[in-house]
Amino acid sequence: KIFHTMNIQNKTAIVTGASRGIGLAIAKALVNEGVTVAGWSRTPPDTFTHDRFHHIKADLTVETSVNEAFEETVNKLGDSIPILINNAGMGYRGVMDEMPSDKWRELFDLNVHGLFYTTKRIIPGMKEAGEGHIINIGSGAGTNGIAGMSAYCGTKFAVVGITESLHQELRDFGVKVSCLSPGSVD
Repeated sequence: KIFHTMNIQNKTAIVTGASRGIGLAIAKALVNEGVTVAGWSRTPPDTFTHDRFHHIKADLTVETSVNEAFEETVNKLGDSIPILINNAGMGYRGVMDEMPSDKWRELFDLNVHGLFYTTKRIIPGMKEAGEGHIINIGSGAGTNGIAGMSAYCGTKFAVVGITESLHQELRDFGVKVSCLSPGSVD
């Protein structure tokens, strides 16, 4: 089978968690490469504006909010969205026996369930188009446990497993699925 590299210029991407940090840096890099970006987050970036960057309000922990953000994105930018960067995430330090249950749920709701809600919406269009690339932002904590970070590690192990499974589900449709796992970042 011959693999091709997608030309990303003039394509559309959804980047979750695009208001700051890695997500904002990814959004800026994509815009600089000629991509139109729908930056999904609860709040818009403080300082970044560009005619190819469109902030879409989304709370990824709530499936109805993800569905509304997807519809708004399609209405503004069209239904051809071949790039999805699942970047939104959060961490929490705390040993398990002292961790508040709401913090545990909060991490899984954003880092895992939010990825599911978003990816579920975008897959049909990628399959129909016969192309796409889903990039999930994992972590070194998704392959090695870290004391005091069981919840975060659990969510990132889930991201790695989901990525590997999606790769197998989608490769015959021309859709690539990758997981990038950065170490500690500023």
